[in-house]
Amino acid sequence: MYGSTYDSTEHFWQAVKYHPDVTVAQVLDLLSAMEKRDWNPWIKRLDDDRKTYLANAYAAEFLRHNLTAERLRWFADEIRRQSIAPDEHARQAQQRVSKSFRFTAFEEKVLWGDLADVFHLVYLFSPADDPIRKLLAEHHFDGVYLGDRKIGFISEEFRSLMLEIWKVKYLQMARFGEVIRSIPTEIKLSHFLNDGDSPDIPIPIYIGYLNQIRDMARAQKVGQSK
Repeated sequence: MYGSTYDSTEHFWQAVKYHPDVTVAQVLDLLSAMEKRDWNPWIKRLDDDRKTYLANAYAAEFLRHNLTAERLRWFADEIRRQSIAPDEHARQAQQRVSKSFRFTAFEEKVLWGDLADVFHLVYLFSPADDPIRKLLAEHHFDGVYLGDRKIGFISEEFRSLMLEIWKVKYLQMARFGEVIRSIPTEIKLSHFLNDGDSPDIPIPIYIGYLNQIRDMARAQKVGQSK
């Protein structure tokens, strides 16, 4: 996808949240800087801004959980446990290069994905004069860089990328297409989601895309049978 090979669409989705130039050492340096900060005043400011909080409640609670010193330290410890060279680029490390499944899809989601979401969301919700915002921008967490495109995180354009990915997953990969076509229309696909999803795609939009791609997969099957 987009000129590189990934073990799954989950690997692609999480890897592209890292700019191609960002190294593992830089990711660890960011974590070290964030771990030293007291995030309670930052979280309180977000809580007190009711308009922002209510519009982004899921993301705010996600940050409350992941901006504790213990959680930030966990991210760093997990990255080190993977024995990744410091000079490796974070995005490339998640691609299939010499061997498959270097990281499982679960590790992609809860380690690389959640960590990238933290960086992007802290950038988005930080005041313009906050030093951490400047530091995150220097490491390109001010957007998602894909080829010549810079996409705003949790923007409409970023969300639409998910549909592009699912067109590959469900319309070109036979086994996934069969799975989603086999789910009866009367069953709401929201039943197959849990409360641990990342905040990169709002749940109602995610569900809408699932139902849309199911319709597309069924239409494709009908077209092939004629």
